[in-house]
Amino acid sequence: MSLPVIYVENLTRRFGDFVAVDHINFEVNAGEVVGYLGPNGSGKTTTIRMLLGLLEPSEGEATVLGFDAFRQSEEVRARVGYMSQKFAIYDDLTTLENLTFYGGVYGITDKARIRHTLELVGLKGHESTLTRDMSTGWRQRLSLGIALVHEPKLLFLDEPTSGVDPTARRAFWDLIYELAESGVTILVTTHYMDEAEYCERVGVMRDGKLLAMDTPTNLKKSIITGDVWEVYAHPLERGVEILSAMAGVDRVGLAGDHLRVISSKVRKTAMQKLLSSEGLSVAKIERGEPTLEDVFLALAR
Repeated sequence: MSLPVIYVENLTRRFGDFVAVDHINFEVNAGEVVGYLGPNGSGKTTTIRMLLGLLEPSEGEATVLGFDAFRQSEEVRARVGYMSQKFAIYDDLTTLENLTFYGGVYGITDKARIRHTLELVGLKGHESTLTRDMSTGWRQRLSLGIALVHEPKLLFLDEPTSGVDPTARRAFWDLIYELAESGVTILVTTHYMDEAEYCERVGVMRDGKLLAMDTPTNLKKSIITGDVWEVYAHPLERGVEILSAMAGVDRVGLAGDHLRVISSKVRKTAMQKLLSSEGLSVAKIERGEPTLEDVFLALAR
């Protein structure tokens, strides 16, 4: 049986009295696309920095591709790709010049390989474009190309679609899965709940703690044990107030033009009767499906 590509045991990082990452444990196996989900400041980036050997753990251990993440960090960084939250590209260089420069850092001088990487991330035809003239989505593609130029088997993507439009985000995830199909293992951090649905497994972080890690389907089944109801009633604010106080209701939240209710004990007819008795207009109440946002809110509560 092959060893996990990433193995983490009781990994902890403190900054003075502040615990940024608190005794987390997980594994990532070859070929997986694993999401690391959580709000800003939850410890996602600190985890990646420890796995890259850029930060020394306060406690615990981690191995990456069989190497000790901190004591053998040079071996680790030579074999993995890392796309950080901040663009590490030069605005006064073209896409080809940026990629050629970073390829040289890894000892890659083959021009055909450089151009193949540009093609892989969808930048063929933009070789002469200055990066300062590129949109955020295209700059993200170039950053991904820089992380891929040395053909790593493991890729760390730290909030790779932050700040890009939904169409660009979807295209970027298509690219992630093309890489996974070619054998690249990917750990991707995000605070977008919908993006986490694309991952084979998802770890949920909050306040430095890894609250759960499993497939999206299993997380929904194990964490959301009640019924999900989509309640179309007005006024919405009053509906939240009434249903939140109703015995047996676990959570009520606004969901666009309606309310989203999670409860293991309340029936549809009881909600409808209560809302109507309080003078609310109830258009309909129908069953909904649990989401990873529901999972996160349940775990973080």
